[in-house]
Amino acid sequence: MGPDEQRFPWHLDWNLLRTFMVVVEQRGISRAGDFLSLKQPTISSALKRLEETMGHQLIVRKPNEFKVTRAGQRLYAECSSIFGTVSQLPSLLQEDASELRGHISIMSASHVVSDHFDEVLSRFSEAHPRVSFSITVANSDEVVSRVSQNRVSFGMCLLHREPADLRTQILFREYFGLFCGPRHRLFGRDDVSLADLEGEPAVSFQTETEGGPLEPVTRLRLRAKMSTHWSGMSANLMETRRMIVANIGIGALPLHVARRDVDLGMLRQLPPDEGLPRINIYLLSNPRRKLSEAEAAFHEMLNAMLEDVPLEDRTYT
Repeated sequence: MGPDEQRFPWHLDWNLLRTFMVVVEQRGISRAGDFLSLKQPTISSALKRLEETMGHQLIVRKPNEFKVTRAGQRLYAECSSIFGTVSQLPSLLQEDASELRGHISIMSASHVVSDHFDEVLSRFSEAHPRVSFSITVANSDEVVSRVSQNRVSFGMCLLHREPADLRTQILFREYFGLFCGPRHRLFGRDDVSLADLEGEPAVSFQTETEGGPLEPVTRLRLRAKMSTHWSGMSANLMETRRMIVANIGIGALPLHVARRDVDLGMLRQLPPDEGLPRINIYLLSNPRRKLSEAEAAFHEMLNAMLEDVPLEDRTYT
């Protein structure tokens, strides 16, 4: 390292990195100010100082335009990683306690339902009551991003391709079927065939795109010759369920998740009954993350479950 590089971390105001990260995540200086309880000129001044320190424009600021430059994107990735490392410090400092302590943060796609995961969660919590958990729901792309940025302990989500920089394990598999709500004309019929679904309005997930993790679900709707123009869309499973029940359209849901609503008379499964799309739900971890004792112990218990329980037994049909 040259002299300038050696002096750089000593001269840098690290608070500027945190402010910049919030500006990017809030997608605006005003919203960042509200988030940090700071005035807009203070945020603008901090951003300008950081750009002068870095020698690069980080954000394009024009009326009705917000754009992070290439240099800004690279800096944001590093800031997120730094933030994730700093977030671990309280847990790391508790490792000399006689009883296992710490915090485990999990980010999950909406309504990931796994009896096997819940059993591990229950056994771990009973064995280590001083360890706390937080579970945040986000779309699958955001889950991958936050695990890559070292912002959370673990992630659970769908994947259309496995990230090269993350460790991925199949947590469980689920099958998707088509469902309608009690207000739909087919709900009370005894003899519903696949042909009855032709042209029906559809409710879909945002990940039902070409090359997306739920593309097989799109092919299921095409197989039923349903309308190719969706009437409702959401990234959240429970909101997709809401639209199906409200008769906005027919939609696909995991069979084991919808089972309770079927039993309660809130949903009805429609044809086809065979050849349904099978979707993997993955457990994500970051090999570059220095796991706290609590995180390492929880990961070890999860790995033991994945090794002991065959995938076919973690496939919910």
